[in-house]
Amino acid sequence: MRVLVLGGDGYLGWPTAMSLSAHGHEVAVADNYLRRQMVTESGSDSLTPILNLPQRARAWQEVSGRTIDVHLIDLRDYELVNGLVREFRPEAVVHYGQIPSAPYSMTDRHHAVFTQLNNIENNLNVIFAIVENDLDCHLIKLGTMGEYGCPNIDIEEGFIEIEHKGRTDTLPFPKMPHSWYHASKVADSTNIHFATRVYGLRATDLNQGVVYGVSTEQTVLDERLLTRFDYDEQFGTALNRFCLQAVIGHPLTVYGTGGQTRGFLNIRDTLACVELAMLNPAEPGEMRVYNQFTESFSIRDLALEVQMAGKELGLDVEIREIDNPRTEAQEHYYNPTHTKLLDLGLQPTLLSEDLVTATLSTLLEYKDRAIYEAIAPRTRWR
Repeated sequence: MRVLVLGGDGYLGWPTAMSLSAHGHEVAVADNYLRRQMVTESGSDSLTPILNLPQRARAWQEVSGRTIDVHLIDLRDYELVNGLVREFRPEAVVHYGQIPSAPYSMTDRHHAVFTQLNNIENNLNVIFAIVENDLDCHLIKLGTMGEYGCPNIDIEEGFIEIEHKGRTDTLPFPKMPHSWYHASKVADSTNIHFATRVYGLRATDLNQGVVYGVSTEQTVLDERLLTRFDYDEQFGTALNRFCLQAVIGHPLTVYGTGGQTRGFLNIRDTLACVELAMLNPAEPGEMRVYNQFTESFSIRDLALEVQMAGKELGLDVEIREIDNPRTEAQEHYYNPTHTKLLDLGLQPTLLSEDLVTATLSTLLEYKDRAIYEAIAPRTRWR
């Protein structure tokens, strides 16, 4: 299958491209290095050393004998996006190519506006490039569980049946996004749903939980194939931050009481979910929504998991509660449904299976690259 991976330089994009290539698909990637620029501007860097995209593609060809076609373009430039789609004619587009940071979007008005303009415009460009080139192409879009927020009812997978004044309908599940970034993803979901109804687009919206880990079947083959690992307050997730803090002897910084609960999944499971969605495509005019996570943890419980894993490696791991810079409920109900990917055959990698053997062990190799000043939260929601 011909697959175009947008955001192919990113934490998930590069491992996805290699995994699909290893499984025999014809893969092209596109990126404009925006993530690298934003992380540098925040005063941080990937803990793992990473090559640029052309160098990565050459290394992958040397290691695997397979090719990945590289395109350095900005997805907000419609002529470039349209030209790439017209030339490559993908059968599936995996769209990771957006600003993925809630704290970044909450920095100030400028960052909020830029996040929304970048994410919403480039998603529309991708939709129109598929439609205007009359492709029978499946759009696999990375959404986020953060679109839903934390309602005091069970979260369904994308849609909910409503009975109101004697009538029923199946409607998109209500959204209460956590940040301006998450709000941009809500807009993307709305626009994709509209495009399926009007243009007959095939689409799968993967509402992904928090991804952790650094190792995949391909990244471990050669250091040149490593994916990035962010731990800073803007682009590092809580769990990845905890893992870095554990290996450098820094207290695990739990925001508030740590009762905030979210869904999590291993990076290897992200790759599996994307390929399962790709190999089982949506029908023309159909928008499917999969809640893409495997386990739920409170932030407090995550810290305890990392502390126990650190002890197995002889690390002295302290947990410290700090003032929560975010406006969010400290304790809340959280029970999302997530059965559709399991029904397609996903076999989850559990957190307990990864922390010691893969994540912490890998980070110990690169801990001297950590920039301590980048860890503490500086962005406040209020």
